[in-house]
Amino acid sequence: MNAKTVSETKKASEKKAEKKPAAQKKPAGAATASPRRFAADRLMNMVLAPVVSEKSTFVADKNRQYVFRVADGATKPQIKAAVELMFKTKVEGVTVLNVKGKERRFGRTIGRKRSWKKAYVRLAEGQEINFAATQ
Repeated sequence: MNAKTVSETKKASEKKAEKKPAAQKKPAGAATASPRRFAADRLMNMVLAPVVSEKSTFVADKNRQYVFRVADGATKPQIKAAVELMFKTKVEGVTVLNVKGKERRFGRTIGRKRSWKKAYVRLAEGQEINFAATQ
């Protein structure tokens, strides 16, 4: 080696290691576990209405899922926070899908209904939403 010996090189690297503070690693689920904050007035406009159909009642009975019509720009975390705020329940998960508007005819004119966003909200074990009591 040049002027430095092996022991001098080790000492120099140990000094550098002492100067740098050890970076604290976050647990893998730490980023998702932190609660996100949203404005309450904005959350009240995310969930527009419950969807009452044969399929939605079947899903509610079987899987503890409730179906809602939501705002077009709503995200899964926003929908989760909105349902927890409005109905005072614990949400386990949210599935979102876009419903395409159907094509309709008015005489010779062809029109189209609006497309909209639907959310399937799964509640935690033992949680329930009673729509009759919340009115």
